[in-house]
Amino acid sequence: MTRTRKPTRRRKPAYTPVATVNTIEVPPDSPLTTKEGWAAFVRHTPQPPQSLTASPLMAMSPKDRARHEDRLRDYHADLPLVNTPTIQKVISTGRLLIQLNRRQISARRGMVISGMSGTGKTTALTQLGRAHELAIRRRFPDDGDRLPVIYVTVPPAATPRMLAVEFARFLGLEFPARANVTDITDAVCSVAAHTRVDLVLVDEIHNISLATRAGAEVSDQLKYFAERLPATFIYAGVEVEAQGLFAGARGRQIAGRFTVVAAVPFAYGTAEQRANWHALVAAVESTLRLRDHVAGTLPEMAEQLYRRSRGMIGSLSQLVRGAAILAIDDGTEKITAELLDLVPVDYAAQRCDNPIRASRLVGDTTAL
Repeated sequence: MTRTRKPTRRRKPAYTPVATVNTIEVPPDSPLTTKEGWAAFVRHTPQPPQSLTASPLMAMSPKDRARHEDRLRDYHADLPLVNTPTIQKVISTGRLLIQLNRRQISARRGMVISGMSGTGKTTALTQLGRAHELAIRRRFPDDGDRLPVIYVTVPPAATPRMLAVEFARFLGLEFPARANVTDITDAVCSVAAHTRVDLVLVDEIHNISLATRAGAEVSDQLKYFAERLPATFIYAGVEVEAQGLFAGARGRQIAGRFTVVAAVPFAYGTAEQRANWHALVAAVESTLRLRDHVAGTLPEMAEQLYRRSRGMIGSLSQLVRGAAILAIDDGTEKITAELLDLVPVDYAAQRCDNPIRASRLVGDTTAL
């Protein structure tokens, strides 16, 4: 006779769930790089679906049950990520820099979030912007014209004009094809000043190569924006040190004004590192809304999850979200090791086939 494991009481996780870029529902023509898409992201708070026991589910009509399962799939496909140490570091450092720059006329200090793909750089960047904008909205509830944050991405093979257009697009400014970069820049700076922008987030900064003439010109354009706008600039990109962001005269100037926050994979070598990983897994598990999933199941599989994800928060999220959807599809509504094995992961995580190799790959350092 098999013993049925009783559900355990959920403990408050060490990491707090936060809204993520993927949880926003905005029209196709209003991405995060527009003020409308950004506003939707800031306002959005994830609402988990109602958790139903077997009896109410059986009493539903097939159509209502299908709708309920669709809501479950939608929620678990975009599970809120958790407030990791990297996010905490970025937000605390960003808030301090904003305060330090408040009375500065030039040479304002900034921050670069750098790390491997899948380590949560964009999430940390956008969470800083969201936290800042919410704080400003609380402080000035009646100032509807204020636009505290600009969020842009650097296009591939960018030119100064392309970068200026990205800033203009966020603000909702349109220009004819013949408009030159000076006109666009002046309009952006004028609108940004009138709407009191004080935080500028620039993602995909690794698309700027100072080794090329075009890249150097884009870097100069970004520096010009930083001089014209009374705002704190925060960059995020993939391993920007290796991309040459700090090389040469321009790079040395950036290095002299920007602090680097490393977005690193979680390590698994020491007892403290393993405890941090277990806490992260427990926090992710706390966001699940599966009928028969037992709290504590995922932490018991923490080593398997580490081996499959290589300690990358993006890969861990993919594993858990994918297994949750499979559990909804097969009607069990609980995550098992077998379901986790069915979820594909990215190539970087696939290269890691055991926990020992994973620890060596990420190094014997503690996560930020």
